[in-house]
Amino acid sequence: MWAPAAGQVELLLGDDRLAMRSVGGGWWESGSEILEDGTDYAFALDGAEPLPDPRSPWQPEGVHGRSRWVDHERSDWSDAGWSSPDLASGVIYELHIGTFTPGGTFDSAIERLDDVVALGASHLELMPVNEFPGDRGWGYDGVDLFAPHHAYGGPDGLKRLVEAAHARGLAVLLDVVYNHFGPDGNYLPRFGPYLTERYHTPWGAAVNLDDAGSDEVRRFFVDNALMWLRDYHLDGLRIDAVHAFVDLSATHLLEQLAREVDALEREVGRPLVLIAESDLNDPRIVRPREEHGYGIDAAWSDDFHHALHVTLTGETGGYYVDFAAGLPELARALEDVYAYAGRHSPFRGRVHGRAVEDLPRSRFLGYLQNHDQIGNRALGERSGALMSGDALKVAAALVLLGPFVPMLFQGEEWGASTPFQYFTDHQDPALAKAVSVGRTHEFESFGWAADQVPDPQDVVTFERSRLDWSEREREPHASLLQWHRSLIRLRRSTPALWAGPPARATFDEEARWLVVARPGSRLACNLSGEGRLIPLDGAGPWRVALASSEVTVMEGESVRLPPMSAAVLLLS
Repeated sequence: MWAPAAGQVELLLGDDRLAMRSVGGGWWESGSEILEDGTDYAFALDGAEPLPDPRSPWQPEGVHGRSRWVDHERSDWSDAGWSSPDLASGVIYELHIGTFTPGGTFDSAIERLDDVVALGASHLELMPVNEFPGDRGWGYDGVDLFAPHHAYGGPDGLKRLVEAAHARGLAVLLDVVYNHFGPDGNYLPRFGPYLTERYHTPWGAAVNLDDAGSDEVRRFFVDNALMWLRDYHLDGLRIDAVHAFVDLSATHLLEQLAREVDALEREVGRPLVLIAESDLNDPRIVRPREEHGYGIDAAWSDDFHHALHVTLTGETGGYYVDFAAGLPELARALEDVYAYAGRHSPFRGRVHGRAVEDLPRSRFLGYLQNHDQIGNRALGERSGALMSGDALKVAAALVLLGPFVPMLFQGEEWGASTPFQYFTDHQDPALAKAVSVGRTHEFESFGWAADQVPDPQDVVTFERSRLDWSEREREPHASLLQWHRSLIRLRRSTPALWAGPPARATFDEEARWLVVARPGSRLACNLSGEGRLIPLDGAGPWRVALASSEVTVMEGESVRLPPMSAAVLLLS
């Protein structure tokens, strides 16, 4: 255990306090291997109160309880020979364990895996599952990064979920948070310099990635990533908000992480992927290391989301102001990935971004919805509450048949009417009140009345965010679900629709139509309230492979689309 500032460290087993010895570099160890699977333990620094292990593999009593040792070598896996599908041909399905099913556990999630398979998704992306305060929350205020959340089912529950997913052909990705720690139960600063006052972030002191003592802090995060991939057989990680990393080291943490994951990939003999969330619009994150990039496999692309959202809803508040032009910005994002790649951003008040140039579009994710874009709204409304059913079908076509790796958020496939609101379960009364008041004040500045903003601490806020799976049997949800299934079936069976090659987008801003041209395919969208004859580029002959309206017809080198509809055309 690493505690460089401690003068004395004791390992607590039951009522016994066993002195540990210093072995240099701030590390302490016991005299023998005395922890067995299922043993509860804690540490005491300089005679103070018991603290959980910074690398605790399980916190059965929550963030303030004792740790429980887990011997991962005892696990009996049945997924030998498993290899995850390629991202380029895949579809990612983001979900939150606590609201995905009524049970809100890893085991109850298994009961819905067949529905995800029937949809056609290839990858699950789990929102953070490491230990966080209370029984419910988004998981981004975690403090025990090595421990699967107790209320979800702990280590064994997560292993059962991964094993069940692999048995059905589903890869599993996990969202990890390395840019900050939650405020409740964060004992790490008592052990060592995990934080630095040299830099400050929206969460306070920054994670220490380049100050004194940072070597072991970086090791902490890299070992955490390797643990999830190795011991839980996960297929990849989504790294939260890498733009919040402050790292001036010669080797950035992302590059170090990518190198070591590549080495683990060779060791375990199966593909492993890293996906970054970043608002920097910096292609260096996903450029190969031999091209002086960090070597991360893919990144979220918020510009496409923002442009698509504005085009279909007309919202232009906040950061959406950068995309107020709507359709031209959407076309730009489809072609260039980053609509802001060296352009002046009105929202930021400065030039933002850099061109991706020749990077494969399979290095970028495209989406209409995700947990942030829904849950960061005051009421947590989904796109289904903001646009018509026909518009949802057009959006689905652009996401699933566009040039990027598509991602859906749980329930999006049937236009779930349940919101996804911000919820917490802090046990400290002062912190709980601060979170509730802070959320209210945040949206009062945008004109919301205090009683309109859901209280994150109210259990009802969590409960209303649970999916209602019975909706899928009723209209208009059933038709939207069938549309998503048809789009994904066509995409996965048609290599011309896989992510990778750049797209060319032509549009008529006044007539509100858009054509996304890719080798061997065209996606025609009518975004207006009237029928439109939309010209193609003559590279055909084309045939309509799938359309959201039955009255879609070819007329020579053009396709006639009804109001607010989409059609995908393939070479005859």
